[in-house]
Amino acid sequence: MTTSTDNAALDAAYEECQAVTKREARNFYYAFLTLPHPRRRAIYAAYAFSRLADDIADGDGAPPQKRSELAALRERLRNAYAGRPEGAILTALVDAAATYDIPESLFQDIITGVEMDLEPRRFADFDELRHYCYHVASVVGLVSIRIFGYRDVPLAQETAVDFGLAMQLTNILRDLREDIERDRVYLPLNEMARFGYTEDDLRDSVVHERFRAMMRFQANRAQRYFDSASRLMPLLEPESRGCAEGLHHLYNRLLNRMASRGWDVFSKRVSLSSWEKLNLTCRLWTTARLRSVLKR
Repeated sequence: MTTSTDNAALDAAYEECQAVTKREARNFYYAFLTLPHPRRRAIYAAYAFSRLADDIADGDGAPPQKRSELAALRERLRNAYAGRPEGAILTALVDAAATYDIPESLFQDIITGVEMDLEPRRFADFDELRHYCYHVASVVGLVSIRIFGYRDVPLAQETAVDFGLAMQLTNILRDLREDIERDRVYLPLNEMARFGYTEDDLRDSVVHERFRAMMRFQANRAQRYFDSASRLMPLLEPESRGCAEGLHHLYNRLLNRMASRGWDVFSKRVSLSSWEKLNLTCRLWTTARLRSVLKR
């Protein structure tokens, strides 16, 4: 039997997840605001768990220590799914997972993606990069569509994977400078060689026509995944589409902004203003509410 004390503790757990999301999710948070309350707090819990894993990877410890901490998080996740959650984030997470039928394996895959970043990264080709992007981004898409609600399972899952790829590929282009400073290169090495662009060029923030051609090539690939992801929108519950459409618009706009700057992602970080995000959120929220009313 659930008591008022239990409900208060669960509400407090979700509130902590919301606080984490508001503090850390620069682009996601505004889109999340368009969701109805039950789905919104579930997505906060999923994001907060991902942030919990990311914080371990981004900490000051050596890789062996981080691996140990991530292994401990895996065990805590298993315990949470077994009915023994520890801490606010896992308490909210397993409640959301039970409500929206999210399997533990997806969250374990998120931890696997974080583990992939514990050592300096290089990718020989796009197949290797795609495998990485699946774990760090597409899995999050698969979690999200369960919270959003969807139909046509095979197509929804396929396009959710593509949506994650599109957003992660956009992040990679935007964050070239920050990543090379951490000895991480996410551009496929064979494609860098094809355009005559070296790691030394990357470290020196070289922007020339070969670099721009390489960036256009990468951006065109990301755009193809965005185009594929657009097929997901009509498969989602009407009340949830505004969130997915918001993220689609925000990340597409980031890609277009990089292009408008001549692909110079080194001199200044490409971002969207809070006003742009809020304006888009208001428009999408209104559309989502209208869809919800028309559905009744």
